Amino acid sequence: MSPPRHSGFGGGGGGGGGGGGGRSGFGGYGGVRSGRIENRSRRSGGMNRASGAANDDFGSLHMINWSEMRLQPFQKNFYQEHPKTRNRSPEEVAGYRSQHQITVRGMAPNPIQCFDETCFPDYCMNEIRRQRYTEPTPIQAQSWPIVMSGNNLVGIAKTGSGKTLAFILPAIVHINGQPPLKRGDGPIALVVAPTRELAQQIQTVANDFGSSSFVRNTCIFGGTPRSKQANDLQNGVEIVIATPGRLLDFLQSGTTNLRRCTYLVLDEADRMLDMGFEPQIRKILGQIRPDRQILMWSATWPKEVRQLAEDFLGNYIQINIGSLELSANHNIRQYVEVCAEHEKGAKLKDLLSHIYDQSGMPGKIIIFVATKKKVDELARFINAFGVGVGSIHGDKSQMDRDNVLNDFRSGRANILVATDVAARGLDVDGIKYVINFDFPQSSEDYIHRIGRTGRKHSTGTSYAFFTRKNAKCARALIEILREANQNINPELEHIARDSGGGSGRSRGNRGPTRNYNGGNNSFSGFNATNANGGSGSTGRSNNFSSFRGSYNAFSEGGNHFSSTSHATNANFNVSQGQGQGQRNFGAGSGFSYGNRFSNSARH
Repeated sequence: MSPPRHSGFGGGGGGGGGGGGGRSGFGGYGGVRSGRIENRSRRSGGMNRASGAANDDFGSLHMINWSEMRLQPFQKNFYQEHPKTRNRSPEEVAGYRSQHQITVRGMAPNPIQCFDETCFPDYCMNEIRRQRYTEPTPIQAQSWPIVMSGNNLVGIAKTGSGKTLAFILPAIVHINGQPPLKRGDGPIALVVAPTRELAQQIQTVANDFGSSSFVRNTCIFGGTPRSKQANDLQNGVEIVIATPGRLLDFLQSGTTNLRRCTYLVLDEADRMLDMGFEPQIRKILGQIRPDRQILMWSATWPKEVRQLAEDFLGNYIQINIGSLELSANHNIRQYVEVCAEHEKGAKLKDLLSHIYDQSGMPGKIIIFVATKKKVDELARFINAFGVGVGSIHGDKSQMDRDNVLNDFRSGRANILVATDVAARGLDVDGIKYVINFDFPQSSEDYIHRIGRTGRKHSTGTSYAFFTRKNAKCARALIEILREANQNINPELEHIARDSGGGSGRSRGNRGPTRNYNGGNNSFSGFNATNANGGSGSTGRSNNFSSFRGSYNAFSEGGNHFSSTSHATNANFNVSQGQGQGQRNFGAGSGFSYGNRFSNSARH
């Protein structure tokens, strides 16, 4: 393997891209830019159109007739199989794949089983050792030999599987095997992602592993001025990480081009298609030479993703980690409560009380709701208790989003209220609970939401409030629960039968329903003096006792809070310091969780 030949600077953490103390480099921001559609969703609570967005078809960006172009040859096979890997018997290979639920379609090389078997150069291995990785994840073990051999790949794996490193390390090796960039050249490697948050997280990995080999990167997406991003592109970078709309914007203006691009990654392809990005993706693919190497990553394998792969990947190898059927992470305990819409505010209060009573400092919590308005209202509701809470949705400015996510990652705020803008690609350690205050409109979104917890072999817990208006999702939810060996709420089965959504029978795996302390877990509403924006406080103790206040619950329809008088005595104590804390929400007419939230994975 020849050493890296690029001069320049490492792809640092500038502009909110994360990381790289003292490194030069590029950052970026993402999302929605005024005047141009950056991310779109057909679902309430997803990414939304920018105000005044008009022309999103990029009609002046013409497809390139590659048959008339003289293409310079490039190298894409860098794989040198380790003797250990090569000499394993078919039975040993099959055993490893079975153990790790790896399914392969196509002629794939044997998986590697330890980092010593990789063919990565020292500048990659040194960073792997520095970050104390112990062994490849299953997706890395099987995909690295495929990708390093120059093959096109479709990878189907759940979030948290290690796929970012699975495509970034081969990208760096690929780049260092090509001639250096010249003035006016576009990137050699392009990574397209659906959201700015995911793009930034990919950039963090690219920064860590690219700096030692002087592989530069930039992250481009909407919601921030174009000037810095344009300068980055014009100065030349080997890797561009982009959301579709802003990338097409720069291609259409001639700020950059993709004529040198020989390594393309489509990350979370199913999510991009679901957000309406298929025309943009096809437009981008038309700007890239047809013999490029393509990696398509997806958490699911719907027909739209299959069609895109058939249209653009040609001969490809497909690997799947886990079941091909839609399934949830088995490390997550799932609880579902059937209730009325107007009951959810009170039940959330009780649930948070239970979590804090059980855990003291419970770790990070994400609460998903359907609308931006409800995000803000629910955050204010929780903040009134002096609990560190942040909120994020599509209308937040990039600075606000960065500040909220930084507070959440650092623990200054341990509750995040969000629309689906945060459901995909949000990589935050220590998320212990996911609460679906509003049930999503599809099973796919449910799985991706709860997938924020239980990552990297840890365990997590999810809760969902399920109402009659969610009846169309009942059967699919029951199947997800069954597949993950969870108990089925009988009320959910009744909804499935009543709505014609299937019998919902639990196949005998319903265990005892779980009872949470039986009674006095109330999350009583009051106005706390520490409600200063949701950042939380450290190093001090706040004591609130004998307060009376309004008991906030969502009104029917769920679009706003209504204040329903509920006199109660609340005892609230916050003690924080050195990362330790205690919160007690107590006294008052309580709520019994027995026979309501039904659980759970067998252990």
